[in-house]
Amino acid sequence: MDDPCGRLALLAHDTRCHDGMSGLSSEYPHPSVHPSPLLPPESAGHGMAMVLNGSLSYVVYRLRILLLMILIVVVVTWASLYLESTRYTRKPKSPGNQFWRQTSLEKNEDKPASVLEQSAETANVKVCPQLSPSLRGVVPLNFDPSLTLEQVKSENPLVQNGIYRPESCQAQQKVAILIPHRNREKHLLYLLTNLHPFLQRQQLEYGIYVIHQAGNTKFNRAKLLNVGYAEALKEEKWDCFIFHDVDLLPENDFNLYLCDSEPKHMVVGRNATGYKLRYKGYFGGVSAMTRGQFAKVNGYSNNYWGWGGEDDDLRRR
Repeated sequence: MDDPCGRLALLAHDTRCHDGMSGLSSEYPHPSVHPSPLLPPESAGHGMAMVLNGSLSYVVYRLRILLLMILIVVVVTWASLYLESTRYTRKPKSPGNQFWRQTSLEKNEDKPASVLEQSAETANVKVCPQLSPSLRGVVPLNFDPSLTLEQVKSENPLVQNGIYRPESCQAQQKVAILIPHRNREKHLLYLLTNLHPFLQRQQLEYGIYVIHQAGNTKFNRAKLLNVGYAEALKEEKWDCFIFHDVDLLPENDFNLYLCDSEPKHMVVGRNATGYKLRYKGYFGGVSAMTRGQFAKVNGYSNNYWGWGGEDDDLRRR
Protein backbone atom coordinates (compact mmCIF):
# COMPACT_ATOMS: atom_id res chain seq x y z
CA MET A 1 0.00 0.00 0.00
CA ASP A 2 1.38 3.48 -0.99
CA ASP A 3 2.55 5.81 1.73
CA PRO A 4 0.09 8.75 1.58
CA CYS A 5 2.21 10.82 3.89
CA GLY A 6 5.22 10.50 1.61
CA ARG A 7 3.18 11.47 -1.51
CA LEU A 8 1.69 14.50 0.23
CA ALA A 9 5.12 15.49 1.43
CA LEU A 10 6.42 15.62 -2.12
CA LEU A 11 3.47 17.55 -3.49
CA ALA A 12 2.45 19.81 -0.63
CA HIS A 13 5.25 19.67 1.91
CA ASP A 14 2.85 18.37 4.59
CA THR A 15 4.19 19.17 8.06
CA ARG A 16 2.73 15.99 9.50
CA CYS A 17 5.54 14.04 7.87
CA HIS A 18 8.47 16.25 9.01
CA ASP A 19 10.94 15.06 11.57
CA GLY A 20 11.34 16.47 15.01
CA MET A 21 13.10 19.63 13.80
CA SER A 22 9.76 21.01 12.66
CA GLY A 23 8.39 20.93 16.16
CA LEU A 24 6.01 18.04 15.28
CA SER A 25 6.76 14.35 15.85
CA SER A 26 6.76 11.94 12.89
CA GLU A 27 7.88 8.39 12.43
CA TYR A 28 8.67 8.90 8.77
CA PRO A 29 11.94 10.19 7.34
CA HIS A 30 12.11 13.77 5.98
CA PRO A 31 10.44 13.63 2.55
CA SER A 32 12.58 16.31 0.94
CA VAL A 33 15.70 14.21 1.52
CA HIS A 34 14.45 10.61 1.37
CA PRO A 35 11.41 10.00 -0.81
CA SER A 36 9.31 7.07 0.30
CA PRO A 37 10.78 3.72 -0.85
CA LEU A 38 7.24 2.52 -1.48
CA LEU A 39 6.82 5.00 -4.38
CA PRO A 40 8.05 3.79 -7.75
CA PRO A 41 10.75 5.94 -9.44
CA GLU A 42 8.30 7.02 -12.12
CA SER A 43 5.91 8.54 -9.55
CA ALA A 44 8.73 10.41 -7.82
CA GLY A 45 9.95 11.91 -11.10
CA HIS A 46 6.42 12.88 -12.06
CA GLY A 47 5.97 14.73 -8.75
CA MET A 48 9.21 16.64 -9.16
CA ALA A 49 8.16 17.69 -12.69
CA MET A 50 4.86 19.02 -11.35
CA VAL A 51 6.72 21.10 -8.75
CA LEU A 52 9.08 22.53 -11.36
CA ASN A 53 6.22 23.28 -13.74
CA GLY A 54 4.34 25.07 -10.97
CA SER A 55 7.39 27.17 -10.06
CA LEU A 56 8.01 28.07 -13.70
CA SER A 57 4.39 29.12 -14.19
CA TYR A 58 4.58 31.33 -11.13
CA VAL A 59 7.76 33.03 -12.40
CA VAL A 60 6.19 33.62 -15.82
CA TYR A 61 3.10 35.10 -14.18
CA ARG A 62 5.21 37.50 -12.11
CA LEU A 63 7.16 38.55 -15.20
CA ARG A 64 3.94 39.32 -17.05
CA ILE A 65 2.73 41.49 -14.17
CA LEU A 66 6.07 43.31 -14.11
CA LEU A 67 6.02 43.93 -17.87
CA LEU A 68 2.46 45.22 -17.66
CA MET A 69 3.40 47.69 -14.92
CA ILE A 70 6.40 48.89 -16.93
CA LEU A 71 4.18 49.39 -19.97
CA ILE A 72 1.69 51.45 -17.94
CA VAL A 73 4.46 53.68 -16.58
CA VAL A 74 5.85 54.23 -20.08
CA VAL A 75 2.43 55.16 -21.49
CA VAL A 76 1.66 57.58 -18.63
CA THR A 77 5.09 59.23 -18.96
CA TRP A 78 4.71 59.64 -22.72
CA ALA A 79 1.24 61.13 -22.34
CA SER A 80 2.48 63.65 -19.76
CA LEU A 81 5.36 64.75 -21.98
CA TYR A 82 3.07 65.07 -24.99
CA LEU A 83 0.54 67.20 -23.14
CA GLU A 84 3.31 69.40 -21.74
CA SER A 85 4.80 69.98 -25.19
CA THR A 86 1.45 70.97 -26.71
CA ARG A 87 0.32 73.23 -23.86
CA TYR A 88 -0.62 76.79 -24.88
CA THR A 89 2.13 79.28 -24.18
CA ARG A 90 1.67 83.02 -23.81
CA LYS A 91 3.06 85.43 -26.35
CA PRO A 92 6.34 87.16 -25.51
CA LYS A 93 5.92 90.52 -23.90
CA SER A 94 5.95 93.49 -26.18
CA PRO A 95 8.81 96.00 -25.89
CA GLY A 96 6.24 98.61 -24.91
CA ASN A 97 4.65 96.64 -22.13
CA GLN A 98 5.59 99.18 -19.49
CA PHE A 99 2.64 101.24 -20.73
CA TRP A 100 -0.66 99.45 -20.72
CA ARG A 101 -4.27 99.67 -21.64
CA GLN A 102 -6.84 98.00 -19.42
CA THR A 103 -9.53 96.11 -21.32
CA SER A 104 -11.58 94.47 -18.57
CA LEU A 105 -12.50 94.80 -14.93
CA GLU A 106 -12.90 91.04 -14.57
CA LYS A 107 -10.30 88.27 -15.00
CA ASN A 108 -7.39 90.23 -16.49
CA GLU A 109 -7.53 93.24 -14.21
CA ASP A 110 -3.79 92.97 -13.59
CA LYS A 111 -2.89 92.02 -17.15
CA PRO A 112 -3.15 95.26 -19.12
CA ALA A 113 -2.34 95.13 -22.81
CA SER A 114 0.35 97.23 -24.40
CA VAL A 115 -0.57 100.11 -26.68
CA LEU A 116 1.20 98.08 -29.36
CA GLU A 117 -1.56 95.45 -29.13
CA GLN A 118 -4.56 97.60 -29.99
CA SER A 119 -7.25 97.25 -32.63
CA ALA A 120 -6.68 97.40 -36.36
CA GLU A 121 -8.25 100.86 -36.48
CA THR A 122 -5.10 102.38 -34.99
CA ALA A 123 -2.61 99.83 -36.29
CA ASN A 124 -1.10 102.28 -38.82
CA VAL A 125 -0.80 105.17 -36.37
CA LYS A 126 2.57 105.47 -34.68
CA VAL A 127 2.71 105.36 -30.90
CA CYS A 128 3.86 108.47 -29.10
CA PRO A 129 7.31 108.12 -27.52
CA GLN A 130 7.69 107.54 -23.81
CA LEU A 131 9.36 110.92 -23.43
CA SER A 132 7.75 113.52 -25.62
CA PRO A 133 10.11 115.80 -27.58
CA SER A 134 7.95 118.71 -26.39
CA LEU A 135 8.95 118.37 -22.72
CA ARG A 136 10.53 121.49 -21.28
CA GLY A 137 11.18 120.63 -17.64
CA VAL A 138 10.32 123.31 -15.09
CA VAL A 139 7.93 125.88 -16.56
CA PRO A 140 6.81 129.10 -14.81
CA LEU A 141 3.24 128.84 -13.58
CA ASN A 142 0.48 131.24 -14.57
CA PHE A 143 -1.26 132.95 -11.64
CA ASP A 144 -2.95 135.77 -13.53
CA PRO A 145 -5.60 137.17 -11.13
CA SER A 146 -7.77 138.26 -14.07
CA LEU A 147 -7.91 134.78 -15.55
CA THR A 148 -11.33 133.57 -16.73
CA LEU A 149 -12.73 130.25 -17.86
CA GLU A 150 -13.32 131.63 -21.36
CA GLN A 151 -9.65 132.54 -21.57
CA VAL A 152 -8.67 128.98 -20.61
CA LYS A 153 -10.95 127.62 -23.35
CA SER A 154 -9.53 129.95 -25.98
CA GLU A 155 -5.97 128.91 -25.12
CA ASN A 156 -6.80 125.22 -25.67
CA PRO A 157 -8.74 124.97 -28.95
CA LEU A 158 -7.96 121.27 -29.41
CA VAL A 159 -9.68 120.35 -26.15
CA GLN A 160 -13.24 119.26 -26.88
CA ASN A 161 -15.61 118.71 -23.95
CA GLY A 162 -12.61 118.43 -21.65
CA ILE A 163 -10.90 115.73 -23.77
CA TYR A 164 -7.67 116.07 -25.76
CA ARG A 165 -6.02 113.66 -28.21
CA PRO A 166 -2.59 114.26 -29.75
CA GLU A 167 -2.73 114.79 -33.51
CA SER A 168 0.62 113.36 -34.58
CA CYS A 169 0.66 110.03 -32.71
CA GLN A 170 -1.30 107.63 -30.56
CA ALA A 171 -0.90 108.28 -26.84
CA GLN A 172 0.74 105.72 -24.59
CA GLN A 173 -2.28 105.74 -22.28
CA LYS A 174 -5.74 107.23 -22.01
CA VAL A 175 -5.67 109.25 -18.79
CA ALA A 176 -8.61 110.64 -16.81
CA ILE A 177 -7.87 113.52 -14.42
CA LEU A 178 -10.39 113.59 -11.53
CA ILE A 179 -10.57 116.85 -9.54
CA PRO A 180 -12.83 117.07 -6.45
CA HIS A 181 -14.08 120.62 -6.00
CA ARG A 182 -16.11 122.97 -3.84
CA ASN A 183 -15.77 126.74 -3.40
CA ARG A 184 -12.32 126.81 -5.03
CA GLU A 185 -13.11 128.55 -8.33
CA LYS A 186 -9.88 130.56 -8.53
CA HIS A 187 -7.78 127.52 -7.64
CA LEU A 188 -9.60 125.56 -10.33
CA LEU A 189 -8.84 128.19 -12.99
CA TYR A 190 -5.16 128.22 -12.05
CA LEU A 191 -5.03 124.45 -12.21
CA LEU A 192 -6.77 124.23 -15.60
CA THR A 193 -4.70 126.93 -17.29
CA ASN A 194 -1.46 125.25 -16.20
CA LEU A 195 -2.51 121.60 -16.44
CA HIS A 196 -3.78 121.60 -20.04
CA PRO A 197 -0.46 122.64 -21.67
CA PHE A 198 1.44 120.45 -19.19
CA LEU A 199 -0.47 117.32 -20.32
CA GLN A 200 -0.35 118.26 -24.00
CA ARG A 201 3.44 118.55 -23.91
CA GLN A 202 3.49 114.97 -22.60
CA GLN A 203 1.46 113.88 -25.67
CA LEU A 204 -1.24 112.25 -23.56
CA GLU A 205 -4.79 111.47 -24.51
CA TYR A 206 -6.60 112.85 -21.50
CA GLY A 207 -9.90 114.03 -20.11
CA ILE A 208 -10.39 116.37 -17.15
CA TYR A 209 -13.38 115.76 -14.87
CA VAL A 210 -14.30 118.29 -12.17
CA ILE A 211 -16.58 116.70 -9.56
CA HIS A 212 -18.36 119.43 -7.63
CA GLN A 213 -19.99 119.03 -4.22
CA ALA A 214 -22.89 121.39 -3.61
CA GLY A 215 -24.43 122.36 -0.29
CA ASN A 216 -22.90 123.10 3.08
CA THR A 217 -22.35 119.60 4.45
CA LYS A 218 -18.85 118.43 5.26
CA PHE A 219 -16.65 117.91 2.22
CA ASN A 220 -16.17 114.28 1.16
CA ARG A 221 -13.21 114.07 -1.21
CA ALA A 222 -13.29 110.27 -1.33
CA LYS A 223 -16.93 110.05 -2.40
CA LEU A 224 -16.41 112.68 -5.08
CA LEU A 225 -13.49 110.73 -6.53
CA ASN A 226 -15.49 107.49 -6.52
CA VAL A 227 -18.34 109.23 -8.35
CA GLY A 228 -15.92 110.81 -10.83
CA TYR A 229 -14.31 107.43 -11.53
CA ALA A 230 -17.66 105.80 -12.30
CA GLU A 231 -18.90 108.70 -14.45
CA ALA A 232 -15.67 108.97 -16.42
CA LEU A 233 -15.85 105.30 -17.40
CA LYS A 234 -19.31 105.89 -18.86
CA GLU A 235 -17.70 108.15 -21.49
CA GLU A 236 -14.38 106.46 -22.24
CA LYS A 237 -12.43 103.32 -21.38
CA TRP A 238 -9.73 105.21 -19.54
CA ASP A 239 -6.56 103.27 -18.75
CA CYS A 240 -5.20 105.49 -16.01
CA PHE A 241 -6.79 107.71 -13.37
CA ILE A 242 -5.07 110.70 -11.76
CA PHE A 243 -6.76 111.72 -8.48
CA HIS A 244 -5.84 115.39 -8.29
CA ASP A 245 -6.37 118.02 -5.58
CA VAL A 246 -7.48 121.37 -6.96
CA ASP A 247 -4.79 123.37 -5.15
CA LEU A 248 -1.73 121.47 -6.42
CA LEU A 249 -0.07 122.53 -9.70
CA PRO A 250 2.62 120.45 -11.46
CA GLU A 251 5.82 122.41 -12.07
CA ASN A 252 8.00 119.98 -14.08
CA ASP A 253 6.55 118.22 -17.12
CA PHE A 254 9.05 115.36 -16.76
CA ASN A 255 6.78 114.24 -13.93
CA LEU A 256 4.78 112.05 -16.33
CA TYR A 257 1.08 111.71 -15.63
CA LEU A 258 1.05 108.01 -16.50
CA CYS A 259 0.14 104.89 -14.54
CA ASP A 260 2.62 102.14 -13.77
CA SER A 261 2.55 98.51 -12.64
CA GLU A 262 1.99 99.77 -9.08
CA PRO A 263 -0.04 102.73 -7.76
CA LYS A 264 2.04 105.89 -8.07
CA HIS A 265 2.27 109.01 -5.93
CA MET A 266 2.89 112.07 -8.09
CA VAL A 267 3.70 114.61 -5.37
CA VAL A 268 7.45 114.18 -5.07
CA GLY A 269 7.66 117.53 -3.30
CA ARG A 270 5.71 120.73 -2.73
CA ASN A 271 6.79 124.29 -2.16
CA ALA A 272 4.67 124.67 1.00
CA THR A 273 6.80 122.02 2.75
CA GLY A 274 10.18 122.93 1.27
CA TYR A 275 9.72 120.34 -1.51
CA LYS A 276 9.60 117.51 0.97
CA LEU A 277 6.87 114.99 1.67
CA ARG A 278 4.55 115.97 4.50
CA TYR A 279 5.20 112.66 6.29
CA LYS A 280 6.49 109.18 5.59
CA GLY A 281 3.98 107.17 3.58
CA TYR A 282 2.12 110.26 2.36
CA PHE A 283 -0.10 109.28 -0.60
CA GLY A 284 -2.36 112.31 -0.89
CA GLY A 285 -2.53 115.31 -3.19
CA VAL A 286 -2.04 113.65 -6.57
CA SER A 287 -1.90 109.89 -7.14
CA ALA A 288 -2.19 107.61 -10.17
CA MET A 289 -3.87 104.21 -10.41
CA THR A 290 -5.00 101.98 -13.25
CA ARG A 291 -8.57 100.72 -13.48
CA GLY A 292 -7.43 97.32 -12.24
CA GLN A 293 -5.58 98.71 -9.24
CA PHE A 294 -8.48 100.94 -8.24
CA ALA A 295 -10.95 98.06 -8.58
CA LYS A 296 -8.80 95.75 -6.45
CA VAL A 297 -8.94 98.10 -3.46
CA ASN A 298 -12.62 98.84 -4.15
CA GLY A 299 -11.95 102.55 -4.53
CA TYR A 300 -11.90 105.08 -1.71
CA SER A 301 -13.85 104.67 1.50
CA ASN A 302 -16.93 106.92 1.57
CA ASN A 303 -16.74 107.24 5.36
CA TYR A 304 -14.23 110.11 5.49
CA TRP A 305 -16.02 113.45 5.89
CA GLY A 306 -13.89 116.56 6.03
CA TRP A 307 -10.31 116.84 4.88
CA GLY A 308 -7.81 114.01 5.32
CA GLY A 309 -7.66 110.32 6.11
CA GLU A 310 -9.05 108.84 2.90
CA ASP A 311 -5.68 108.80 1.11
CA ASP A 312 -3.91 107.01 3.99
CA ASP A 313 -6.76 104.51 4.15
CA LEU A 314 -6.36 103.81 0.42
CA ARG A 315 -2.59 103.43 0.72
CA ARG A 316 -2.90 100.85 3.51
CA ARG A 317 -5.32 98.79 1.46
